[in-house]
Amino acid sequence: MATKIIAEVCQNHNGSRETLERMIEAAAQSGADMVKMQSIWAADVTKRERFEEGVVDAEGKQLAIKRPYEAEVDRLSKLDLSLEDHQFFIDTCVKNGVIPLTAIFARNRIKEVAALDWPGRWIKVPSYDCASLPLLRELAEHFDNFIISTGATYDKEIAATAALMKELGKHFVFLHCVTSYPNTLEMANLARMNWLRQFTDEVGWSDHTKIQDNDIVAAKAAIYLGAEYVERHFTILPEGETKDGPVSMTPELLQALVTFRSLSKEDQKTELDTKHPQWAVAIGTETREMSDVELLNRDYYRGRFASPDGEGGWVYNWE
Repeated sequence: MATKIIAEVCQNHNGSRETLERMIEAAAQSGADMVKMQSIWAADVTKRERFEEGVVDAEGKQLAIKRPYEAEVDRLSKLDLSLEDHQFFIDTCVKNGVIPLTAIFARNRIKEVAALDWPGRWIKVPSYDCASLPLLRELAEHFDNFIISTGATYDKEIAATAALMKELGKHFVFLHCVTSYPNTLEMANLARMNWLRQFTDEVGWSDHTKIQDNDIVAAKAAIYLGAEYVERHFTILPEGETKDGPVSMTPELLQALVTFRSLSKEDQKTELDTKHPQWAVAIGTETREMSDVELLNRDYYRGRFASPDGEGGWVYNWE
């Protein structure tokens, strides 16, 4: 099958329905197969004391990143999309001939988001929830097709998730990614896709390399290496106008990726070798240890969102 390209609009809409519509239209016109949004609500952000100032040990090693609660809630509250906005997103995707999907970041939001009319019942699972088996079970009650990122997830957790998906009888895709924002070509380890194939026939790459430094080389390399899916953040706004701008491709770069996809393997290899001679450093190895940055990000992002327990506390996605 030809590689499916997912344009991730993430929070690049800046909370504007008009910008969201323009992004979907631009992604569709540029050749994307799927457009992904994020079902995030600021009210679901949890306050955890170690991230208020960060934690550094006596030797100067960082043990927890600094990400104050109030600042995060304030930032995200400006980006909240209502359920009506979700339906608008779905309708606009259908109108423009692309498959809509979302990632739901807290379990208490699943039923209301899933109640909308998602064509094909596709769902994206962020890497920090790859091992959140209770979340996956609840999603499986409403969705049929899963695209699951595996960054910042231990090998045994990935294996457990694959076993659960098979137990539930769900179609699932595993995406390799590196949860460092941005990551370098040297960190990509695209060979990891081969390791993921022991669990599922369809694998791919979720790309967080920095556009300014590496263009879309990693995404092209993943296509050449056989990825069935490639996900990349997407924007129509200038780089500095959104938080995810530095790792987001433009319509022009999306068009270039679609054109690359249509080439023969021989011509893909020729383009990589001539235009991007450094591309092979992105192959790396099938197995690897997570970097310190990824472990720090896992600690923060896995638990950033949770569901109220009704008693003033939180239920995390893995509980």
